[in-house]
Amino acid sequence: MFVDTHTHLYLDEFAPTPQDAVQRAIDAGVTKMIFPNVDLSTINPMKELSSSFTLNTYMAMGLHPTEIKETWVEDLAKTKEEFDKHIDKYIAIGEIGIDLYWDKTFRSEQMQALEQQFQWAIDANIPVIIHCREGLNEILEVLDSMTEKPIGVFHSFGGTVNDVEQIRKRGDFYFGINGIVTFKNSKLREILPHIGIDRILLETDAPYLAPVPHRGKRNESAYLIHTAAYIAQHLSLTTEQVAQKTSYNAHQLFGI
Repeated sequence: MFVDTHTHLYLDEFAPTPQDAVQRAIDAGVTKMIFPNVDLSTINPMKELSSSFTLNTYMAMGLHPTEIKETWVEDLAKTKEEFDKHIDKYIAIGEIGIDLYWDKTFRSEQMQALEQQFQWAIDANIPVIIHCREGLNEILEVLDSMTEKPIGVFHSFGGTVNDVEQIRKRGDFYFGINGIVTFKNSKLREILPHIGIDRILLETDAPYLAPVPHRGKRNESAYLIHTAAYIAQHLSLTTEQVAQKTSYNAHQLFGI
């Protein structure tokens, strides 16, 4: 059994039959999937797909950092309203974080939104799913400013050994590893031993970042098995051991 701790099978890329993608994942042995939210427009599609697979899918609620724009205060309030109204349906706060890759205009607003969403998780005693793209310093600054810190996962991790150390200094965090690790020029494989299997979570980030041998295609949760096999090879483990250990990690963090 595998757990895909980060997949967006509810997005338009899988229309009109996202259920087929979920079923393909289950048939491949990926029997648990977590759907992190993106913005206000993705809430209903996410909930509809998850309702069709209640034994296999889980949801996280949050506002993605690239969606922090001029109306961010209002959008964040509406996101919080959805979370509060259906708090029993969400196992984490996510996808949240800092993304300064494309645009740094709303850097301060992203940090404010991140701190607020961290607090939601702390108050609800659930973990966070952190998106970090050219924003690690900002995320660490927000964490350092907080008396109480959330637990969670740095999704789609692609940083350095020093980044791993800096994150670990801040608290109880896991590292989401996806298809990036299989890319020819990726240096992430060299970081895996420094993270250790006890802190790795498997993910796809579907429909993005498909692993070899599907690189360049639309990603989906069924392809998680390729990433797992690659990690196993580079940590001198069997694929079964990777499945067991990462599923246990997902249980420890998310309670699934």
